[in-house]
Amino acid sequence: MPYRNSLYIFLSISLVLFNFTTGGARGEDRPANRLKNEASPYLLKHATNPVDWYPWGEEAFSQARKKDKPILLSIGYLTCHWCNVMEEESFSDPIKVDREERPDIDQIYMTACHLLSPSCGWPLTLFLSPEGKPFYAGTYIPKENRFGRLGLLDLIPRVKQLWGQERDSVLKSADSINAAIISSTIHLPGGDMNASQLDAAFLAFSQDFDPQYGGFGRSSKFPKPLNLLFLLRYWQRTGNKDALSMVEKTLTAMRLGGIYDHLGYGFHRYATDPMWRLPHFEKMLYDQALLVTAYLEAYQATANQEYANTAQEILDYVLQNMTAENGAFFSAESADSEGEEGKFYLWSAAEIRKVLDRQEAVQASRTFQIMEDGNYIDPVAGHKTGQNILFMEQGTDKTAAFKKIRSKLLAARNTRPRPELDDKVLTDWNGLMIAALARAAQVLDQPRYGEAAKRAARFILHNLRSQDGKLLHRWRNGQAGLAASAADYSFMIWGLLELYGWDFDPTWLQQALGLHDVQLENYWDDKLGGFYLTEDNIKSMLPRIKESLDTALPSSNAVSMLNLLKLSRLTGNHSFEEKAAKISSLLSSRVKDSPLAFPMLLATLDLALSPSQEIVIVGKKDADDTKKMLQALRKTYLPNAVVLFKPAGEQEPLINNYAGFIEFMSTIDNKATAYVCTNFKCSFPTTDRAKMLESLRSISEEPRMK
Repeated sequence: MPYRNSLYIFLSISLVLFNFTTGGARGEDRPANRLKNEASPYLLKHATNPVDWYPWGEEAFSQARKKDKPILLSIGYLTCHWCNVMEEESFSDPIKVDREERPDIDQIYMTACHLLSPSCGWPLTLFLSPEGKPFYAGTYIPKENRFGRLGLLDLIPRVKQLWGQERDSVLKSADSINAAIISSTIHLPGGDMNASQLDAAFLAFSQDFDPQYGGFGRSSKFPKPLNLLFLLRYWQRTGNKDALSMVEKTLTAMRLGGIYDHLGYGFHRYATDPMWRLPHFEKMLYDQALLVTAYLEAYQATANQEYANTAQEILDYVLQNMTAENGAFFSAESADSEGEEGKFYLWSAAEIRKVLDRQEAVQASRTFQIMEDGNYIDPVAGHKTGQNILFMEQGTDKTAAFKKIRSKLLAARNTRPRPELDDKVLTDWNGLMIAALARAAQVLDQPRYGEAAKRAARFILHNLRSQDGKLLHRWRNGQAGLAASAADYSFMIWGLLELYGWDFDPTWLQQALGLHDVQLENYWDDKLGGFYLTEDNIKSMLPRIKESLDTALPSSNAVSMLNLLKLSRLTGNHSFEEKAAKISSLLSSRVKDSPLAFPMLLATLDLALSPSQEIVIVGKKDADDTKKMLQALRKTYLPNAVVLFKPAGEQEPLINNYAGFIEFMSTIDNKATAYVCTNFKCSFPTTDRAKMLESLRSISEEPRMK
């Protein structure tokens, strides 16, 4: 159930009933509705529904007030299987919204759903008063009643009857729900967070961990890479081997399971079973980015080459299948192709035999657990379909014979119609992928990943900016639009800081500082601290919220706190750290109550509580000794270190403008020289890589803040 969404509003209940009963034109023969002028692929998909859809905006609410009718709000996204099912059966036959463009609206109405319904997800379906206050919420609603689930044909007349006969009760309920939503968005600062909360969080994650199959929870399994980032830091902080074991068990199980695409690479959204075998097939850009980061950090911590290989495979999938010609990254690939979920990825035993020779088919069947009657179980019907999903039970096979089998199967699969591509370019999700690519360039010593990250960053900074220099949220078909959220700023700053850590071009740091200034001016709460999700000049009937919970994506406040701490240590500007402390205080009470909902914030708290590690390398940028010193740092798991580079021999290097404390640092005997600093107090410089790493270990072993 991916993260952001686009929105449609339908106003005329009578038109829905009329279309249900009278039929109508289909597909391209229908006249287009108001969505025809939208940029979102999901909205455009519904532009020929025989429903008088409105995009989110004042026009829709004005018409609702004028006609005295409630509003049907439908929220979904292009690659969502059940969103597509609902569009097919309820809004196209002959009767439908996209969540990735308006995260603020999605979050508010998802909160309403949690208040009204025991089950929430996408598609998200709500009825609102003309003032936008919800009084009914659900998820997928079939056209007709089915297995105890109320269908739209019965639901809509009931809503119409309630609106006409019991309106006072409906509006009173809507007011109460709206008040609860507003209350849930208010956070009051608590006390300072300390290391005891990291210990309590580790206990909570341990209890939620599945020791048999890895991952968290016991039924369907989401990758949850943010959990793994926290656990790696906890292991490094405490030496607790169980924390590292949970990370390794999960990463290995996911890589072997059907949630991983063993032919084309990349991860599907989640598994519908506890063993990671039966995926929900959509592929999201942000999942790839965050999983790359988790695999890279695990590789640094363990030196297990399988983790590095997996990170590289994921990135190669993204660069081949989710990258635009301009260098930016598309949002997602759908779960569906040819009208069926997973059809692109599933195989019958006969298809395997047709593509491979006899010996290869035997090996493939053994490696990928192929069964004659199929190993794939339909997650809804609960029975085998005769199809197979490829997964492994043992370690990955690197033999030449296996590579040939994979190549043949991939070539055959590539003749099938591909799942639909959501070709929106979203600033926040691109920021995550830029960060992952830049980190991969560092850890794997692969310049091509760094170049891909730089190309995407330049595109976003040049094309998704308004005339006043603010970021925009979405680009598609040459047009940029929609006001940015705090997530757009925080994720892009994260990516720019990782880019600086790759090529040490000070202009990346300059751009990050510039975006931070804009974010601070337009999103920061001067009274209570923390960043609002939307900027202060946006007119909206909805309450202004602060994003705090980590979901499939990290919250904008958690990433902003990370950025502030890193900027403080890179520049020596302590005001950044003061802002980070205010975010920590704002969310402290909520973290105590629900640590499982804040893994990114907890990982960032580990940074805040750790002795600072500023490493300054002074040398000639392309010299062999400089490269070896940097490689030694990049191969080592140092989650709480920041690295600066000062080019030797330059009269006034640009980096001095942003990190004044390095002004008088120089090389020793014209060799690459490392200064290892704690709180900007630096040890004696060294040209010895081993001594540099030893200094870092001694800092890590200093008494931790409690």
